Amino acid sequence: MSSKRRHALCFLLALLLVLHSGAAPAQSTSTKLVPEEIRRYTIEVAGVRVGTMTATRQPLSSTDVRFTLVSDVQVNFLVYHLKVYYKVINQVRNGQLLLSTVEAHTNQGDFSSRTEWKGGHYDIVANQYKHQYRGTETQPITYTVTDMFFGEPRGQQRAFAEYFGDYFQVQPVRSARYHARRDGREDEYQYANGQLVTIIKKNPLKNFIIRQLP
Repeated sequence: MSSKRRHALCFLLALLLVLHSGAAPAQSTSTKLVPEEIRRYTIEVAGVRVGTMTATRQPLSSTDVRFTLVSDVQVNFLVYHLKVYYKVINQVRNGQLLLSTVEAHTNQGDFSSRTEWKGGHYDIVANQYKHQYRGTETQPITYTVTDMFFGEPRGQQRAFAEYFGDYFQVQPVRSARYHARRDGREDEYQYANGQLVTIIKKNPLKNFIIRQLP
């Protein structure tokens, strides 16, 4: 494999890994539904805008909520021409994750992950670019990476990473700033007035900066 192709593949892997890193308050028992919430972000690499990210929280009933996270990235840096479309859909009931699906479409192929509650455990299957995992989880999942787009993770020590099918460890580092760590990776989430305003996703090639749009 040529050096240029190797670098392009490494850059694609970095894109896929950094795009999924992501607090929803407890769901109200009131029959009155809160309005849909939409948070929009721009994705930058080395000061250049390469894509967008949109997080949506949609109440379906007094008990059910659907969370959606969509990222659309196109990179054209000299010899690098990469495309990544990424979508997470979480179905939550009374604060517990029932079903999470992840789809990723790239110029290196299509990938997916699925986490489903079976009544006593979750079945977890992740078939992503250079990441395969199959397992179970018996503890109810009540906090995910996608939830981090909707408020500070106060009191949360970990967040379920839908892409990987396992957990990021969450740690406050200063006021309104948190680190999420997994397998040597570290991302920083920055909040202002309870709103997620910036994510710094660190990797050896270039940091990815995700900024909230006005």
